[in-house]
Amino acid sequence: MDMDSASSVVLQALTQATSQDTAVLKPAEEQLRQWETQPGFYSVLLNIFNNHMLDVNVRWLAVLYFKNGIDRYWRRVAPHALSEEEKTSLRAGLITNFNEPVNQIATQIAVLIAKVARLDCPRQWPELIPILLESVKGQDGLQQHRALLTFYHVTKTLASKRLAQDRRLFQDLASGIYSFACSLWSHHTDCFLQQIYARDEAAALSSLERTLLSLKVLRKLTVHGFQEPQQNMEVMGFLNAVFERLKQFLECCRQVGSDSTCREKLEKTIILYTKVLLDFLEYHPCAFIPLIQRSLEFAVTYVFTPAGEGVTFERFIVQCMNLIKMIVKNDAYKPAKNIDDSKPESLEAHKIKTAFFTHPTLTEIGRRLVSHYFLLTEEELAMWEEDPESFAVEETGGDSWKYSLRPCTEVLFLDIFHNYSQTLTPVLLDMVQNLQGPTNVEDSVQLLMKDAVYNAVGLAAYELFDNVDFDQWFKNQLLGELQVSHHRYKLIRRRVIWLIGQWISVKFKSDLRPLLYEVILSLMQDPDLVVRIETATTLKLTVDDFEFRTEQFLPYLESIFGLLFQLLQQVTECDTKMQVLHVISCVIERVGIQIRPYVGCLVQYLPLLWKQSEEHNMLRCAILTTLIQLVQGLGAESKNLYPFLLPVIQLSTDVSQPPHVYLLEDGLELWLVTLENSPAITPELLRIFQNMSALLELSSENLRTCFHIVNGYIYLSATEFLQNYAESLCRSFCDLLKDITNEGQVQVLKVVEIALKVSPMLGAHMFQPLLPAVFRGIVDGERYPVVMSTYLGIMGRVLLQNSSFFSSLLSQMASECNQEMDQLLGNVIEMWVDRMDNITQPERRKLSSLALLSLLPSDNSVIQDKFCGIVNICVEALHDVMTEDPETGTFKDCMLMSHFEEPKLSDDEEPPTEQDKRKKL
Repeated sequence: MDMDSASSVVLQALTQATSQDTAVLKPAEEQLRQWETQPGFYSVLLNIFNNHMLDVNVRWLAVLYFKNGIDRYWRRVAPHALSEEEKTSLRAGLITNFNEPVNQIATQIAVLIAKVARLDCPRQWPELIPILLESVKGQDGLQQHRALLTFYHVTKTLASKRLAQDRRLFQDLASGIYSFACSLWSHHTDCFLQQIYARDEAAALSSLERTLLSLKVLRKLTVHGFQEPQQNMEVMGFLNAVFERLKQFLECCRQVGSDSTCREKLEKTIILYTKVLLDFLEYHPCAFIPLIQRSLEFAVTYVFTPAGEGVTFERFIVQCMNLIKMIVKNDAYKPAKNIDDSKPESLEAHKIKTAFFTHPTLTEIGRRLVSHYFLLTEEELAMWEEDPESFAVEETGGDSWKYSLRPCTEVLFLDIFHNYSQTLTPVLLDMVQNLQGPTNVEDSVQLLMKDAVYNAVGLAAYELFDNVDFDQWFKNQLLGELQVSHHRYKLIRRRVIWLIGQWISVKFKSDLRPLLYEVILSLMQDPDLVVRIETATTLKLTVDDFEFRTEQFLPYLESIFGLLFQLLQQVTECDTKMQVLHVISCVIERVGIQIRPYVGCLVQYLPLLWKQSEEHNMLRCAILTTLIQLVQGLGAESKNLYPFLLPVIQLSTDVSQPPHVYLLEDGLELWLVTLENSPAITPELLRIFQNMSALLELSSENLRTCFHIVNGYIYLSATEFLQNYAESLCRSFCDLLKDITNEGQVQVLKVVEIALKVSPMLGAHMFQPLLPAVFRGIVDGERYPVVMSTYLGIMGRVLLQNSSFFSSLLSQMASECNQEMDQLLGNVIEMWVDRMDNITQPERRKLSSLALLSLLPSDNSVIQDKFCGIVNICVEALHDVMTEDPETGTFKDCMLMSHFEEPKLSDDEEPPTEQDKRKKL
């Protein structure tokens, strides 16, 4: 690319590529894409984004194209790789000056320099770090900041490399620049503190930005730059200094107030200081031991004493709690069960922790966690009133302990309670004792306190197993609390039903269940929506419990199911509908066919909900799960759902439709249970199978379910199914068998085996292209026993039930192998007899014996030569399948079914599906 002429055309193309007009934009993008592999293109881009006179959008685009080019063409081995000469020139051009005026572009340039550094530094680019350090020392404010920004991105990128050689290189770099990085951080921090105390906010903000960047560099160097950081005085000196700096910055928070322009960046810097400690603790727990005492003192002082009032903020409290939690939980700080086996550093850490967590300290932490941090806030109570669904969903949120105060507080409470339960159990029980009896509805402070204490008892349920007689507490206290119907007491009603849910699988007598169902029935009609949602969640935990008895629940099933359906209709948020649907699914799953009389309304409502949830794939997943349980509960009656059910399966399993990414797994499961419970094939059910060939091509983790679906169709209607789809299925199987595991191969072959079992003539004809490979596998003596067993099962079916087809297959194989038919038959029989022990299932052993016996009437000398071997395996198989009839004393074949009887089921047993009946027939 000639530089002068190229610059103008590339500039023009970039300008057009920033256009809002697609007619201008698209051709320009195509042109730029073609130039990506042209020599000199990136040199032109460098000149363009370094020219501060040009339009910002054009320069921004030039940086992005350059950055993408590094990913694609910078490595030597990449197709159309950049020449070494051009790369040398580009590296020099990138660090000529650090004076980019636009923040966003400066950040992108820093990122792309870091990308090049990841590949070339230090070997091909030894001058990068020295030039950055020199520029960082400069007096020009802009240049200093941009160099520091680049220095951070380069350090971050090099620290992320994980190969041993790269880590050694980074450690060499860290030891060489650590002193400088420390002095840089210290200088900018001092400048900031002087300026903030002098109330020069503009200058302070600029210094704070540099403090933040230099601290980010130090964080990466400290955590990833030293194999044994405890032996480096500067590293340990910096870490000890972090505590002092944190105190100074927290005081700054008090001074500047919440409206200051510095406040956001100040909080960001404070959080970064805590991240330095947390990261160092995670990566170097043993090196952190000298810092345990100071860390605990610092965190506990700010979080659990008045010292933190007025200076702390939520994210900082979360970080401090995480610090305490990581020290309490750290396995490196726990001695072995046998003290003599413990490492000295573990004993030292344990000693420090034990000395710190005294009885008074633990008592104060425990009480303050419950009585201060567990209390519902004004914002949460307002949310309960204004948006009850969002409140209910937030309260049952996922794994968010790292980022949100309430979950973080609860996790810390659990960890401390688990490790120091002997001290904390009496503290919590004392708090419970002080709150016995109903609380005055006018006393909002006591109501909030009771909510918090009950929350603690629920969280610590497993730890309190031996100390709380929950059954007595339920009958004597909690039932009474649930009967207080005052509007303000909803706080306690909701907490008590939640508390029961926490204890249900820990300690709750089975004979109290009917009483609990009465309570659930009552609370499902509570005027407060949050109480109703919480009650539904406890119902799920109750029916999920291993002590659940269907007969105890049946008297309440109709009423509770009706109320659950009402709740599903009442709630409007996607997450809440999902929550309620999961409860409904769980109830249907546990009561099975007993649900049939009560599902009419739900069956009518689900199509409407499916339509409304077009934009909410996770809600649709919940609907699919409910449908799976519904179909299993309805059995053959599920055919009445087909007008809704089959289009749902069609959409969920069509890989050309975008929603399949979310719906496929549940959609396949629904398809399978629909087939298993279908009384007869319908044209629509048969038509859905058109989706299968694309699914088999995916070869995903859902392949096993796909094979079960194919088997389901064969059992349901082998003739129609095979006539319509065997040809395409056979093609898919042939493709699959080229590249599949032994286990996958067995799954494919089982489909063929079932087809031959259900329809011997049609099965052999339709899957004929697969049979030569099976034949060859037997002759060659397939090594994998399970595959060989399946081969013999397939060939046994063909030989026993379709002997003429076996003869033509033998003739075909003899011709292909260039052997006499008799010689080939002799080899097959010999291998069959020899590998009979590969077959473990009695029914397959019987099948092979019968198949080989069917050859004996022949006067073929080859078969007669194998007489002894055949009879020998038949006698063995006979021993496997014969059992003594206790009534007559004679022996009979245990695999022979003289007539078909419906089995008598116990209460706990599910009735057989339609497919179970078809299999038995």
